[in-house]
Amino acid sequence: NASLLRDSDGELMGAVETLTDITEIVQKDHQIDAFQQQLRSEDGFHGIIGVSASMQKVFDLIANASESDAPVIIFGESGTGKELVARAIHETGVRKKKLFVKVNCAALSESLLESELFGHVKGAYTGAYRSREGRFESARGGDIFLDEIGDLPLSTQVKLLRVLEEKVIERVGDNTPIQVDARIISATNRDLKSLVDEGRFRNDLFFRINVIPIRVPALRERVEDIPLLADAFFRRARLKSSKPIRGISNEGMSCLMVYGWPGNVRELKSAFEYAFVACHEPLIQPSHLPPGVFRDQEQADKAGRF
Repeated sequence: NASLLRDSDGELMGAVETLTDITEIVQKDHQIDAFQQQLRSEDGFHGIIGVSASMQKVFDLIANASESDAPVIIFGESGTGKELVARAIHETGVRKKKLFVKVNCAALSESLLESELFGHVKGAYTGAYRSREGRFESARGGDIFLDEIGDLPLSTQVKLLRVLEEKVIERVGDNTPIQVDARIISATNRDLKSLVDEGRFRNDLFFRINVIPIRVPALRERVEDIPLLADAFFRRARLKSSKPIRGISNEGMSCLMVYGWPGNVRELKSAFEYAFVACHEPLIQPSHLPPGVFRDQEQADKAGRF
């Protein structure tokens, strides 16, 4: 930077020049650009990572579902990424310019859940000091994601069935029908057919939401995706850490490949967060992984020696 110096009469009397070494700043900018490119390249399909045949089938179903306005239900174990699939359907569909509204059906009591879904009028119950629109009204023109729909109470199932059949809701404490236009995407880690047989889930509702079923495979069913996922989670963890960890060792990767991953992709991500705390070496070793993962590797090694 340079500036001219002038006296009170405006005559030039000198100049001041400031020199700053910005090499480190430029390097940081290049590093940030590289990380951003890495994160963009790992997206795969709208944030879902996978190259296995089973995941390619899921991607195809997402693309087909996004072109439809019919209800979608996503099956899969906890931690497989069902919400990511729901968001991908929304982001690639005709409703992408409207809201994507999420409701966890297992997180609320029956009375609160109905108010959350359908809204309520002032005085409908103790604490209802003002009228409030529900999630179905908020999602007008968009998609509403009903997570853990298998935990929906039977009384709420009846009202949801009416929404699917008549496209109307009634707020809690009111009997005025309100037209709603929101596509329902649901998800569950439970066996809905068994719940139907047990009388805990309505058969007619099951058939209404099971128009476009998508099953997200467990991580143990797509082992070939583990290195790709591991690389993505490693780079994300490195962005948050100041540790000079260069990567994961071959032994560490072998450990990841033989583990059963009952918590699926979510557990794998947590494993790298743990490893970045435990590791003080250039490479992540099996001993730096969570105890459960490491013990499985030790047991596999012992079995191989006998």
